[in-house]
Amino acid sequence: MATGEITRPDPGSLELGAAVTSSGRVSAAKMYEPHAPALPFKPAQLAALDEAITLASRTTGLDFSVYLGELGADAHARAEELHAATPRPSHAVLVAVSPGERVVEVVTGDESHRRLPDRGAKLAVMSMVASFKEGDLAGGLVSGLRMLTDQAGSAPRS
Repeated sequence: MATGEITRPDPGSLELGAAVTSSGRVSAAKMYEPHAPALPFKPAQLAALDEAITLASRTTGLDFSVYLGELGADAHARAEELHAATPRPSHAVLVAVSPGERVVEVVTGDESHRRLPDRGAKLAVMSMVASFKEGDLAGGLVSGLRMLTDQAGSAPRS
């Protein structure tokens, strides 16, 4: 058996959150700081995306929005639900992208569909997918929004 001397640390020498228990053991509390979730876009990319959405809405008079996230098993139905929840669904254009599921949906309302035919939406989706395959999610969304804006044209004069 080993013999030795038991020493107790000086409580003044312990770091913040540590204490000596009655048995002589040192108990230390550590601050837990969860990692911030990784965001899909850098601030400059977010600014470009915001500018593209704003410009598309102002130019066309339609309400453009982008959803980025999981859409589930029935992606089209979920995208239509999200579109229906917009303030003016008849004038709304929703671009729903689920990178993990490899799905892109463009949903339009009655008025926006009249001005943005399926063919124009398909061309924009093909352009976005080409950028997504290169790993450029933000750039793909921005170029897709620009194409949709061009297809829809300027807001009609009242």
